[in-house]
Amino acid sequence: MGIMRKVFLSTHNFGLNLHKIKIYYFMNRAFFVILCACFACVATIAQERKVQNKPFIDERRFHYGFFFGLNDQGVEFENNGYIDPATGAQWTVENDQTNMGFTVGVLGDWRMNRYLSLRLQPSLHFGSKHLSFFNHADGKRQSQDMKSTYLSIPVNAKVAAPRFNNYRPYIVGGFSANYDLTAKKHTLLRTKPLTFCLELGMGCDMYLPFFKMIPELKFCFGLGNILETTRDDLLDSGEQVFTKSVNNARFNMVMLTLYFE
Repeated sequence: MGIMRKVFLSTHNFGLNLHKIKIYYFMNRAFFVILCACFACVATIAQERKVQNKPFIDERRFHYGFFFGLNDQGVEFENNGYIDPATGAQWTVENDQTNMGFTVGVLGDWRMNRYLSLRLQPSLHFGSKHLSFFNHADGKRQSQDMKSTYLSIPVNAKVAAPRFNNYRPYIVGGFSANYDLTAKKHTLLRTKPLTFCLELGMGCDMYLPFFKMIPELKFCFGLGNILETTRDDLLDSGEQVFTKSVNNARFNMVMLTLYFE
């Protein structure tokens, strides 16, 4: 039993190090995107002034539109090294793949002043999370494709820079409530339907002759444990070993969307 515990701790530490590497890679990639955006803004400011498209569109108190885009849903697990006393099985789980999904929604924007607005964005996120299970006792593997359809109600604050020509960069942040319409269909592991997220992102208003187009990159960070620990649906107690092997599960998502106003 002690040997199994040491093996797990060694594997768990390796997993933590791998997780840190992923975080550093993610931060570096985000920094690179921000740096590119800054250079783009500097290059835009250096240009000469041109005729503005839709020059008074930002003076309206309310804006409406729609958006669609891609999302990458994920979940971070905290394994605890649980060993099944009946079989000696010791399972760990990780979200081992990137699965692109689809996002669609509508936008309501309330202009509070020249630089600040409040946005409501009811949306649907279709996607999946591929989970890989590994038994350290006998080397067996299992997997689960956790398909999810989230109904999301984000409330974000948008802070925009002054407009120059037909471009206006901005940053956005806020919170969202997300309800998974398919949570009860999950098998080996199940997540709670409701989760709350912190949202941070950036984008750029692009003023075209007849409408405004807005590309945006946003990161969503889950604020609570979404692991469903009460599994009355599992008649075989041996199947609950997967749930007992995880202490914590946190939702996250990256979205690249295109708005039209």
